[in-house]
Amino acid sequence: MKKLMFLLICMGYLTISNAQQWSLYTFYSKGTSAKLVDTAGTTFKTWTLASQTSYSAYLLPGDTILQTVGYSAGSIGQGGKTGRVRKITWGGTTAWQYDVSSSTTQMHHDVCGMPNGNVLLIVYETKSASPTTVGCSLTLTVWSEKIIEVHPTGATTGTVVWEWHLWDHLCQSLYPSVTSTYVSNVSQHPELMNVNYQMTKDWLHMNGIDYNPALDQIILSSHMMDEIYVIDHSATTAEAATHSGGNSGKGGDFLYRWGNPAAYGLSGTGNNSGFNVIHDAHWLPANHPTYPNYMCAYNNNQGGSVQVVIWNPPYNGYNYTYTPGSIVGPTTCIKPTIPSFSANDQGNSQQLLNGNILVANPQGSIYEVSPAGTTLQTISNAQSCHAYRYDKCYVRGPKATANASETNIVQGASVNLSSSATSVTETSPAYSYSWSSDPAGFTSSSQNPSVTPSGTTTYTVMITNTAIGCSATASVTINVTPSTNIEISETLPEPVLYPNPTTGIVHLDLNMEKEFEVRVYDIFGKIILQAANATNVDLGCFSNGMYFMNVKSGDAIILKKKILLTK
Repeated sequence: MKKLMFLLICMGYLTISNAQQWSLYTFYSKGTSAKLVDTAGTTFKTWTLASQTSYSAYLLPGDTILQTVGYSAGSIGQGGKTGRVRKITWGGTTAWQYDVSSSTTQMHHDVCGMPNGNVLLIVYETKSASPTTVGCSLTLTVWSEKIIEVHPTGATTGTVVWEWHLWDHLCQSLYPSVTSTYVSNVSQHPELMNVNYQMTKDWLHMNGIDYNPALDQIILSSHMMDEIYVIDHSATTAEAATHSGGNSGKGGDFLYRWGNPAAYGLSGTGNNSGFNVIHDAHWLPANHPTYPNYMCAYNNNQGGSVQVVIWNPPYNGYNYTYTPGSIVGPTTCIKPTIPSFSANDQGNSQQLLNGNILVANPQGSIYEVSPAGTTLQTISNAQSCHAYRYDKCYVRGPKATANASETNIVQGASVNLSSSATSVTETSPAYSYSWSSDPAGFTSSSQNPSVTPSGTTTYTVMITNTAIGCSATASVTINVTPSTNIEISETLPEPVLYPNPTTGIVHLDLNMEKEFEVRVYDIFGKIILQAANATNVDLGCFSNGMYFMNVKSGDAIILKKKILLTK
């Protein structure tokens, strides 16, 4: 979840009095500057940006700013036009820039940095609506929406690795001849967008986007529809153009929508959202003490005071429970007390892990508010569309790496582990090191220890900046295969093993009087079969490939290399 992704990598939420502030640094961007301000109001860091922030800016894990910038190569779209996204280093230089703007497309409003380093973008795309094309009662060019996931590939390049188009998920009940969109009753199909509800050129005007990695789902907010939508990111691009596929089995159809039942043919006030121009759709984190996995939107409430609206969606695995033809629930929501102010067509909130709320007035201040509605901090005249509170270690913690001199070895070999850390926010930091292993058994406080793993093992190092108490971890896995050496006891005859290659059954001609044990390993050193006193070993249930057999009696071991299975 982009807005609160950092909360999930902190050390869990603290037990803090609701009258206290949470964590340390607030990040926001105003014009061509971005700032980190601590809870005492002291500025920790200021960036001078090459261009003005057009809508939203975030501090990604690992000291990188994700910023939207105004750029237009065409003429489509209205308020919230961006067209360019940048990743900016801690030092203020642009590490990556990507443009989406043409005569038929325009990136706009919000972006979402993903855990894999990719970025989700909201993009206008022109479409032709008419009675004959999609069953629209009007004939006009529409600024529809698509969502694209971009993988950065170079300083100014990227690859679109996933996309979803709203235009693939329309419905209407006026023109039966347009079979691609016709349904007899739109209220029976909340998973689709009614193409005849309040159709205009700027029909949807989506403006907020968030990603839930646990569900692999995307949430969107729409200014014009006064609704939020959830779509399935696990569906492939091809599946996202259809009505099936993905974890939810529904392709690119809406998995969930909430806020304005009139948009799917029911009572517009039926779920009591009160939405009247909304922004900033997002999930709350799973470890929030009051509202775990709830959803939230920023209701501009045009003509009144801004509201933060929080609700608990009807989760049902990867799907959401609702009855077609009835209002999609819940029919109640939470509207916490925040300072009274009005905001035009922008703004955000963040639900902190002690129950406080951070809320931004894009025309005024940023506030931290307790659950009782008490204002605990005001950053005056910030005039930032978005603002986010970050933990000290999220901002200043080290980046850790772990490596090994070899990652594929035979049993008995030694490996040199190595580790390092960087902290671009700190000057000459001192680090301590703590290694552990899985399976357990190895510990070390050395930066670069030596190990002799007996089997495949993952080694994890925790590197701590001792001055500020912030840590990071990194891991490396050593794959171990059984030794190919042969050790034969004088009192134990070497077995005859045949056939090799085999199509399944391996015979062991042992002629032994002692108890013995047979173990079969795969190429990663994992035991896949173990038997006592077995003279026939059946590998027929395993895949073709190379295996290793270990025959042991007491302390005497005979190892036979290369059992080749060729079914």
